[in-house]
Amino acid sequence: MNPATPSAALRHLRILDLTRVRAGPTCCRIFADFGADVIQIEPPEGLDPNPGMVGPRHGSDMQNLHRNKRSLTLNLKAAEGLAIFMRLVKTADVVVENYRPDVKERLGITYEKLAEINPRIILASISGFGQTGPYRTRAGFDQIAQGMGGLMGVTGDPDGVPMRAGIAVADSSAGNYAAIGVLIALAERERSGKGQWVHTSLLQAQIAMMDFQAAAYLVAGKVPRPAGNDHPVATPMGVVPTSDGHINIGVAGERQWAGLCKAIGRPDLESHPDYATQDLRLRHRAQLKAELAVAFKTRSASEWLTALEDNGVPAGPIYAMDQVFADPQVQHLRMAAPLNHPDLGRISVVASPIVLSRTPSSIETPTVEAGANSEEILQELGLSLPEIDVLRAHKAI
Repeated sequence: MNPATPSAALRHLRILDLTRVRAGPTCCRIFADFGADVIQIEPPEGLDPNPGMVGPRHGSDMQNLHRNKRSLTLNLKAAEGLAIFMRLVKTADVVVENYRPDVKERLGITYEKLAEINPRIILASISGFGQTGPYRTRAGFDQIAQGMGGLMGVTGDPDGVPMRAGIAVADSSAGNYAAIGVLIALAERERSGKGQWVHTSLLQAQIAMMDFQAAAYLVAGKVPRPAGNDHPVATPMGVVPTSDGHINIGVAGERQWAGLCKAIGRPDLESHPDYATQDLRLRHRAQLKAELAVAFKTRSASEWLTALEDNGVPAGPIYAMDQVFADPQVQHLRMAAPLNHPDLGRISVVASPIVLSRTPSSIETPTVEAGANSEEILQELGLSLPEIDVLRAHKAI
């Protein structure tokens, strides 16, 4: 990623971003980072019924989610505002929204309505529970989807209460799946010349992210249970204590098991009758964990990481966020992308994890103020400044 050079990968695309909170903005951010003209459409001041749902405009979340976008304020409930939006649809490739399904019907921005204006348009809809079905009008939140999608049922200690993951798994994965769907629809449009409706939901995305555990149930009828930090089918794998904290180890196979026994100075464990095979190690997991805990507490985390690497055993530190970005590999990967903000000064946001050799991503601009590009965008549509003033007076923009 070269922040000084705008990405050329998707600069031929215009995306109308009607989204808020996390799932939808995550989808649109992917396109913005690769050069698409992403126009964030927001309600004019005083018309948002739920302002500040992701914190202040200059807060870290807003800056990270909405970089590289232009902003247009537009009142879609006003006839004049809706008319402007439809004029924008004629110029756009994709519209992304994460309203409840009934909301876009009331606003008159369903796929059928948009396709009448622009047959090539792709509408991407992200909802809590799906566009149809008994839960279609329910509001969706990440933790609710984590619970209903099975994640909280396998997370945490075996004897503990259901536990949410520490990140917004359902939100972020729904945004990523929506972006994948849009890219598929764009590729198909090259052949057919027609747009289509792409939709996913937090619930569908969360179930898809359960992958391994979901397949265990669907194929084998097995209902997975919480296992704490233990891997469901391999051991020793997970968290071990050291003299100054904890590290993760991962042993999958006999060669790595032999390397672990050598690294901790316990060659006797390799052929021990309780641990000689993976099945035996799983059967005696608690006993083995206790033996390993005694060994690992004798040295520091950094010493163990070196010893394990020398013996071909996968292992890694367990970082707080400041340690994440101090790690030399993370710095090499440039996962902190610098930006100049007119009010905040020099800041960094999270870089795109997608690496392209010829047309890489680029983070050019911070999140702008709401409506900062309204006049510019409306003039591109052919409106004069007096016409824009009238729209503003009518609270359409």
